[in-house]
Amino acid sequence: MLYDIDDENEENNLTEEMITKTRVRKKAMICGVIILCCVIVMTISIIVSVKSKNKENADLANNNPNSNQTQNEIVPEKKHMQIAKHDFEQIKTKFVPKANPNAQEQITNIYYSEEKVAYLTFDDGPSKNITPQVLDILKQENVPATFFVLGSRVELYPDLLKREYDEGHYIANHGYSHKYSQIYTSKDTVFEEYVKCENAIRNALNNQAYNSYLFRFPGGSSGGRYAGVKAEAKELLRNYGVNYTNWNCLTGDAEGKTTPEALMGCLQETMQGDRKYHCANA
Repeated sequence: MLYDIDDENEENNLTEEMITKTRVRKKAMICGVIILCCVIVMTISIIVSVKSKNKENADLANNNPNSNQTQNEIVPEKKHMQIAKHDFEQIKTKFVPKANPNAQEQITNIYYSEEKVAYLTFDDGPSKNITPQVLDILKQENVPATFFVLGSRVELYPDLLKREYDEGHYIANHGYSHKYSQIYTSKDTVFEEYVKCENAIRNALNNQAYNSYLFRFPGGSSGGRYAGVKAEAKELLRNYGVNYTNWNCLTGDAEGKTTPEALMGCLQETMQGDRKYHCANA
């Protein structure tokens, strides 16, 4: 014999050990390759997702005709501005708002003007029961008003929105949901609410060219816990030619006043001066 049994056993043991190590190395390499592939796939997926989201946002902001947005989801063009004052003859002819680069300044001047002019505005509608009564009175008295509508309500009662427009009233934007926590998450969510409401108005009017270019912030355009978001949203809206306005005279209905006496009392109280917004003892 060229070798004894012990040498043979030792050699077999070494061979088996080498085979085992080789198998372990192969398994480790395979696992490493699988992990690397998973990382690469996840990275590519994230990049594609981010690029897709950025493209979607860019399409929304730039009104890209190749975007996936439907025809009625058109963002206002930057060149358009909302007029500051009612032109009653224009409104009665069912006009589409024209450009006015001085609109925001003119709106501000109205608040501080010594001339006493009443602009009737109605928020949060259309309402199935209240809006028809309001429209009947306005029609009877031949008085035009501005309706700051909610997109969610417009979708419920498109015929009432159409009646407001057909009877010569101005249709403006009050957002879609009126849920503060939803609207004021960021400046972008404010803009999304504006766009959703505009789309609802266009659909109700069956007029894709209509743009209100006038926004009333739910809860007012300044102050409160969302003041920072509102300030950023103002700048974003202005980039798209959208102006905003508040109010300086109230009837107190949103504060719980329901009787004619209480409503008129609040109205007379808030008519004094130019900076009071809420009734006392509300």
